[in-house]
Amino acid sequence: MKHMNSEVKEEQTSNKKRIDLFLVPIVLIAAFLNLFKIWTDEYANAYYTAAVKSMLQSFHNFFYASFDPGGYVTIDKPPVVFWIQTISAKIFGFHGWSVILPQALAGIGSVLLLYVLVKRTFGVWAGRFAALAMALTPIVPAVSRTNNIDSMLVFTLLVATWMLFRAVRTAKFGWVLAAFAMIGVAFNMKMLQAYMVLPAFYVFYVVATKITWKKKIAFLTTATVLMLAVSVSWAVVVDSTSADKRPYMGSSQTNSVLELAFGYNGINRLTGNTSVTGSSHKQLAQTQQQTASSETKQNSNSSADSSQSSNQRKSSSSQKMQAPGGGNQNGMFNTGNPGPFRLFQKGLSDQISWLLPFVIFSIVGLFAGVKFKGPYTTKQKESLFWLAWLLPVAVFFSIAGFFHQYYLIMLAPPIAAFAGAGAVALWSMYKQHNGWKSWLLPGGILTTAALQVYIMSPYVSSIGVAPIAGVGALGVILALVLAVRKQRKNSLTNYLGAAAMVVLLAMPAYWAMTPIIYGGNSMLPSAGPDSSSGMGGPPSTATNSKQSGFNGMQPPGSSSGNSSSNNQMQPPSGSSNGGQMPGGSSNNGQMQMPGGSSNNSQMPNSSSSKSSSSKRKSGGMNAEVNQKLLNYLTKNNTGEKYLFATTDSTSAAPYIIKTGEPVMAMGGFSGSDPILTVSKLKAMIKKGEVKYFYLSGMGKGGQSDVITWIKENSKEIPSSKWQSTSSSAQQGPSGNGTLYEITLK
Repeated sequence: MKHMNSEVKEEQTSNKKRIDLFLVPIVLIAAFLNLFKIWTDEYANAYYTAAVKSMLQSFHNFFYASFDPGGYVTIDKPPVVFWIQTISAKIFGFHGWSVILPQALAGIGSVLLLYVLVKRTFGVWAGRFAALAMALTPIVPAVSRTNNIDSMLVFTLLVATWMLFRAVRTAKFGWVLAAFAMIGVAFNMKMLQAYMVLPAFYVFYVVATKITWKKKIAFLTTATVLMLAVSVSWAVVVDSTSADKRPYMGSSQTNSVLELAFGYNGINRLTGNTSVTGSSHKQLAQTQQQTASSETKQNSNSSADSSQSSNQRKSSSSQKMQAPGGGNQNGMFNTGNPGPFRLFQKGLSDQISWLLPFVIFSIVGLFAGVKFKGPYTTKQKESLFWLAWLLPVAVFFSIAGFFHQYYLIMLAPPIAAFAGAGAVALWSMYKQHNGWKSWLLPGGILTTAALQVYIMSPYVSSIGVAPIAGVGALGVILALVLAVRKQRKNSLTNYLGAAAMVVLLAMPAYWAMTPIIYGGNSMLPSAGPDSSSGMGGPPSTATNSKQSGFNGMQPPGSSSGNSSSNNQMQPPSGSSNGGQMPGGSSNNGQMQMPGGSSNNSQMPNSSSSKSSSSKRKSGGMNAEVNQKLLNYLTKNNTGEKYLFATTDSTSAAPYIIKTGEPVMAMGGFSGSDPILTVSKLKAMIKKGEVKYFYLSGMGKGGQSDVITWIKENSKEIPSSKWQSTSSSAQQGPSGNGTLYEITLK
């Protein structure tokens, strides 16, 4: 071990004053995976992109992160990331790529930060491998290629980690305050998710600092108070502002940021229960998942742009409609069923778990011989930090009632850190014939290859047998050869070890490229051959990488003439609303899509739409508009503040992006926020703020009285005046929805 330590010190000294040439290709790989073709995603996640459009228009909208230019309702997250996106859009112009760019750069920055954090203690090769593992973890680039928050969140938490490590090295309390304050900033990105790393911060500071317990408690208490102050600073300002002076806090039930933080974005994620739509997250997810499954199955009949898409089509055409990933056993949004092995289930394992067995063997090696009472080496202390990050987060995802696949990016830093540190540690133990520890390297290689074969096996129809058999065979052969050659020291053994690492990273690298190869879904990003479906589970049925719906669903107003006769939606099992979308209305037992499009409509296929163009209008809501409707509303606007009002953000977002005009999402994101009352709406109409209303089957959960009143007191506009039937202009509120006009004196 002394020899290894001297090698590490020599490598650190030799690389201290010059660029690490091995790091350059790693950064280039990360840049490619995070940046390439982001310019083809024209509107990204339209819900958030619409907010950026609105925030560009006034400081009021900017500060509150208003979804619409009129300042009616906010988005469902705090504003910090969207402040950054708005600044990017201000500098580079309002584009899909300009709102994605900050997250893509954050993904690259996380790779660099992990290199710096691991290299200093575990050596330059550990830092290189950790950085490469981070870059190739599939969910990392999948999320970083969107305007979702999580990539920026992870980068911010890694900055906080760097500050904490510096605080311990320099014994300066100021860095401790800075580290915890940075977690407070992260809270204002995605609320309680930022606090998932707190066990690691507390444990590491207590173990790593050589000060009295009295000082440790005092310092951590002070830092925690500062963190909490930073965390709630924006919330206190917003909640203390009169409700009529600011937008409604979207996705909350009491118009409160703190309720949003600890309810919808907090405890409800763990329990899976919420009153947002009058039903549980599980019920909503089951509905959305089956809708997405049907949508991708419909799309399998369209013509494809590549031979691989054709192969996927052939595979999917012979399958019965089921939830992506093989049916009910994969849980809502393909996140599996709670349990100790959830991270190894389909739909999650291919996003994050490729190296988990190797990480487990690495943890055993790094902590072998450690005594509970210490003393601890620097390596052991930092290993404890990464373990205290990994375990609580893994436990949360193993038991949580509601989350999306892309949240798993929170596990990427500790997994990558252990992969890098463990590779060097296990190699050292192997080379030094360190008893039973010398078997950890071949054991880690063998079990990791076996898991990767298991992960890939459901995708055999998409990727073929060769890569699966290749990883399995090479993993077994290399592990056995290393075990046999354990007593030999020559260059061949070194090459075999390097080859094993290449084999273990080969398929994660391919999976990380799938959002580029197949296209991605900006609302529900995931990696894999079906990454464009936004549901991330095998087997793939998506054939058009340019297509994605709201949570994988049909965008509002689609009215393609290529509907199939057998695409009726079945209500999700266990649903309490008779097969309707929460808050929705029925149509002969068929599912209603957001914005009112019926289930006999489908995404425009590649032969009749813009899907073959260089620009993808994905974003979870297909951000095109019904131009005929827009022309009608513009022509007949007589000074009203809002171009029109609609039930939910799905219908509103494309028009905000397209025009920059205020469009009212009466019930917020899902259409169920209790924002409006009949009396408030009457007052708005009398003031001349709004007169047109587009109503669909979505969003009755919190506004049934309002919708009923609108229907009873309005004039229905004939669909011939505003509804487009052309397949080249399908998006926008049309389908089964109805346009109403109300004027009160």
